[in-house]
Amino acid sequence: MKDANFTKPSGRDSLGRKFALVVFLAIVAAGFSIGYVVVLLQEKIALDQQRQVVEQNAIRYAAQLNDNFLQKEQKAIAANQIVSRSLARAKLTAPKRLTASADGSIRAQDQYSAAFVAATNYNSRTSALFEHTATLWQQLSPLLLQDFFNFYFISKEQFIRIAPGDWALQVEAGHDFSKDLFYQVATPEQNPARQPRWTPLYYDSIWQKWMTSLIIPLYINDEFIGVTGSDFVLDDILAGLPHSGPGQYHSKAFLFDHQGMIIGLRQQSIAENVPMNTRYSGVTLDNKVLQQFAQQAAASPNQLSQLSKAIPQQLVSAALVERINWHVAVYIDKAVVKASLSEFRSKLLVVFVLVALLVALLLQLVIYQFVLKRVNRLSAAIYRLSRGDLQKVELDHKADEIGLLNQAFGRMSDEISGLVSGLNARIEEKELAERSARKLSKAVSFSSSGIVITDQFLSIEYINPFLTEIIGSSAEQLQQKPLHSLFAEEMHHVGEEIAETLSERQHWRGDMLLQHQERQLWVSLAIAPIRDEKGDISNYVCAMQDISFIKQSQKKMEQLAYYDVLTGLANRSYFRDQLRKAIAMSHRGYYSFALLYFDLDEFKRINDTLGHDAGDELLKEVAKRLISRLREEDTIARLGGDEFAVILSGIKDRGQASTIAANLQQAFAAPVKLGNHEVSISASIGITVAPEDASEEELLLKHADLAMYEAKARGKNMFHFFSPDLNEAANERLLIENQLREAIREHQFLLYYQPKVDIRDNTIIGYETLLRWLRPDNTLVPPLRFISVAESTGLIVQIGEWIIWEACRFLSRQHSRGHNITLSINLSVRQFNDDNLPEIVERILLRTGANPKCLIFEITESMLMGDTDAAINQLNQLKRLGVSLSIDDFGTGYSSLSYLKRFPVDELKIDRSFVKDIPDDRNDMDIVAAIIAMAQKMNLRVVAEGVETAEQVEFLRKNACYLVQGYYFSMPLAEQELSRLNYVVNS
Repeated sequence: MKDANFTKPSGRDSLGRKFALVVFLAIVAAGFSIGYVVVLLQEKIALDQQRQVVEQNAIRYAAQLNDNFLQKEQKAIAANQIVSRSLARAKLTAPKRLTASADGSIRAQDQYSAAFVAATNYNSRTSALFEHTATLWQQLSPLLLQDFFNFYFISKEQFIRIAPGDWALQVEAGHDFSKDLFYQVATPEQNPARQPRWTPLYYDSIWQKWMTSLIIPLYINDEFIGVTGSDFVLDDILAGLPHSGPGQYHSKAFLFDHQGMIIGLRQQSIAENVPMNTRYSGVTLDNKVLQQFAQQAAASPNQLSQLSKAIPQQLVSAALVERINWHVAVYIDKAVVKASLSEFRSKLLVVFVLVALLVALLLQLVIYQFVLKRVNRLSAAIYRLSRGDLQKVELDHKADEIGLLNQAFGRMSDEISGLVSGLNARIEEKELAERSARKLSKAVSFSSSGIVITDQFLSIEYINPFLTEIIGSSAEQLQQKPLHSLFAEEMHHVGEEIAETLSERQHWRGDMLLQHQERQLWVSLAIAPIRDEKGDISNYVCAMQDISFIKQSQKKMEQLAYYDVLTGLANRSYFRDQLRKAIAMSHRGYYSFALLYFDLDEFKRINDTLGHDAGDELLKEVAKRLISRLREEDTIARLGGDEFAVILSGIKDRGQASTIAANLQQAFAAPVKLGNHEVSISASIGITVAPEDASEEELLLKHADLAMYEAKARGKNMFHFFSPDLNEAANERLLIENQLREAIREHQFLLYYQPKVDIRDNTIIGYETLLRWLRPDNTLVPPLRFISVAESTGLIVQIGEWIIWEACRFLSRQHSRGHNITLSINLSVRQFNDDNLPEIVERILLRTGANPKCLIFEITESMLMGDTDAAINQLNQLKRLGVSLSIDDFGTGYSSLSYLKRFPVDELKIDRSFVKDIPDDRNDMDIVAAIIAMAQKMNLRVVAEGVETAEQVEFLRKNACYLVQGYYFSMPLAEQELSRLNYVVNS
């Protein structure tokens, strides 16, 4: 084994020195690189730590400022309550003792405060305010001026008392307070909820300062008297804002409002003559990036973290001051942080380079002393081997890389010497393999499984005798035919799938139906590749096991698994499978199909009335009628209970689907005989068309379900196609549900009250409580839009409990004023069915002190017609508390007199649908007269609602129905508006 190209190695020491030099330089370079990376990481860590400090400072500053505003609010509210109670107890009338000044004003001053009113508004009431508020301000102003710039009271008669008094002494005689921002925000029109409000920043031309005012409305016996106010000067707000934070780096801070306006000092000279009430327009920061950050943070408060990280020059963070809806922003220049690290970076790099030099020198010494000598010895041995010297050379076998290399070289020498003997062994192994192949060939020929060998294109090359026998053919007939020629016709699409799968994964396994001439059988088929010496596929081997008996068993099991036992129709599982297949066919463009989803109207009532056996017979009859009216290719399924679904295949358009749906409704038209009873049935059908409406399984089911519920909502016994409007309506319901949850958290609900009048003497004897939803933008959401959503989601229970609380407080307030009235509260279905309702009502009555005898709970007939025993038990539980019960909308539900006499009710309310057409509709008049007569016979109070005309009032009076309510007397009003009614309240 000699090679003329091999020469004796020379210059090995020189090569070693070069290698050591390269290692030395590599270590130095690595040390420098590592040091540089460490510096970069340290800089990133320092920036991240400082970013956290900035975020914490922003949150802390915002909390401090928020607490400051909150403390001021609490002190101002306490002062407002003191003023309210003092004025309520005082007799606000006094002789006029002051004289008008030359400018037409009345002014008075003491050491604590001053007061002002125009001479035209000076009367006995404002004269009393001059005297009474002077004493009051002597007590309050020293306390309020500790926290506020001033403290004042403005009455609706244009009177003001203020401390310090300079403002009242300088204001013009003709000043109109109703136009002042610090008065308007608390009027009943602008503040119906009577909440304290901070004004926007504005300019006071008398104080010559920018400020915001905390304005609180003042009411006495529900009458708006005026406002109390306290000013918070912008200079003081900004002076309290920290200008630098703790830590290694000094941070800076600024304020901006919810619109991104920067809040800072504005230098306005007196010569500019800025008008009173001028709105603050903000200042401009020198740093345009921070200005832009404030605007973006105000527009997207939920993305503060992302916005902060998007600013390259500064570390900035902002936090919300909730009481005033401002933000505090804290920032630090990144350059300051980076500059402090420059000295550390230089020192660290020098340290890493020195350490790398030291390590490189030590490593070079180790390489020369412990590596190169052994490498030279191994190199000499390799040179000898290349020259054909096969004599074994002794090398060290230490447990390191060179030792392993020496061992490998020794093994290689041994292997070269053993190659000749190895070749002989391979020849013997080949002979053994040929004998094994002959044995395998015989085993395949006599196997009890079907074996087929094909070429790489799945053409049959060999088929064993067992398979030819069971399919009734010969091997010569099947030679060179494609494998799929063995498959039944309906399985040819599986043959295409086999070819695709083998091209991707080279293996296939599954069940296959074989057919030759008239003979069919199911087999379990497995196909695997045979590869040549290069690893390429040369053939495929196919193994088949007869599973016909298993398939027959599966078919019987599928009958049990996929079909409804009661009706014989497909069940839910089979229906979903067929729906997926129909969707797949429509994707391939074979046809469109329609999905019908429906249930029986009033099935529950029939089931509850006649029993479950009758309900089962009804479902069987419905199944028969469906089968008789639909085609064989259509899939009919019972999904559960009285829910059915139909897949109409090959539907060309909606007109064809409409025809079939109408045909189904005709099938339900004939009555069904159930024992001795004959019942009428109908169905509400929802229709969706695929792929026009949707091409996904869940979407199709959802669309069909929405269409069915729309058909029910439109009166039942009809069909309705899905449209995008239904989906929008569902999304609208979801939006309202989310907004309702927010409304509950934010207390956005109000109660309105509609008077209940005794028309014998036009006396208000009670009110009905009505819920209103007032959004933050002062828009009222109609109850028809959100009550049904609240009912279906269960939120109505929480809202209903709040209504009972507020209504009982209202009832207690009315009784404390000497008004002997009743109060009606509507109960929802969910609320009435809540077992905890009596306990909740009892707790509220105890807490509020409301008289239960004056409380009336209104329920509808439909709420009583389900589980009547449970309903009667719930009514009795409420009656034990002493409250009264009323049936609302009487005449529109079941109106079952047999049930009515069992319910412990005290009152019937005639529905407005019977009242509205009086006197034009004679039938409505007769129905109303009959309800009144029946209620009187049963010793029940009767109330007519929806009264809007004098003719309706006269008709009800003649028929002895004296308790009425409606727009003829009054629309529902807020509590503070009830005092404007021109009716006497029962006392």
